[in-house]
Amino acid sequence: MRHLLIAAAAVAAAAPVAAQDAQPVETLPSPEDVRSGDGFTIGLGAAVAPDYEGSDDYRFIPGGAIRGKVGNISFSTRGLYLYVDVIDTSGKVDFDAGPIIGVRLNRTGKIKDDFVDALPELNTAVEVGGFAGVSISGVTNPYDSLGFRLDVVKDVGNAHESAVFTPTVEFSTPLSRTMFVGASLSADFVSNKFADYYFSITPGEALASGLDAYDADGGMKSWQLGALVNHSLSGDLRKGFSLFGTASYKRLVGDFRQSPIVDDRGSASQWFAAAGLAYSW
Repeated sequence: MRHLLIAAAAVAAAAPVAAQDAQPVETLPSPEDVRSGDGFTIGLGAAVAPDYEGSDDYRFIPGGAIRGKVGNISFSTRGLYLYVDVIDTSGKVDFDAGPIIGVRLNRTGKIKDDFVDALPELNTAVEVGGFAGVSISGVTNPYDSLGFRLDVVKDVGNAHESAVFTPTVEFSTPLSRTMFVGASLSADFVSNKFADYYFSITPGEALASGLDAYDADGGMKSWQLGALVNHSLSGDLRKGFSLFGTASYKRLVGDFRQSPIVDDRGSASQWFAAAGLAYSW
């Protein structure tokens, strides 16, 4: 986590110099042209992720991402969630809002830990909702973006049947025509129903699994710090092939950290990393 914080601070400090040194100002497109132009990016790769939320076992999974803008509509994926921004503002202050849809697959399949695997298998949560926020450009250079966003999603399937609130702060900037970096800080707030579904253990489940019975209450579930790097192989981030890498550190807190599936059988520290190849046009 300390290394990610140092990297984020270095990005903010180095961005103005790198952006100015990489290309003469007159050869670069204007910030308005960069933000308003249509485009599409698709990325494919592999990721390493916890076996379940709170696990200290990890597994490799395939990964993918898309991002694009067509007319007045922007869209992007964040993990297993699709965000669609339906507000088209491309000035120094950009307001963002739109729908979110995605799935939560926590403990929906085979678990490596035998004690946790003995607990009932959970259903896939189908979550829909929306987001709203604001992004400010030109904080350290004409092409960067500092954003504040609130996501609210609710399970409409037969899983936790409750809402999740996620405030997020994001910063991103190109360091040159071929290098883009970003950093984010977020937190999840959940209800008692969510806490019970994923982190509580009933007396019957305790007998079946060998874990202690536990009653988790809702509140702040976790905070997370993330980082992203994208390096163009074509010489221009807006088109052609590029390599990307992303990593995050999540820390479970409160009743969620103290649940036996975390405190006894797993870890409150959750790491995620992914890398792959992207193509933009």
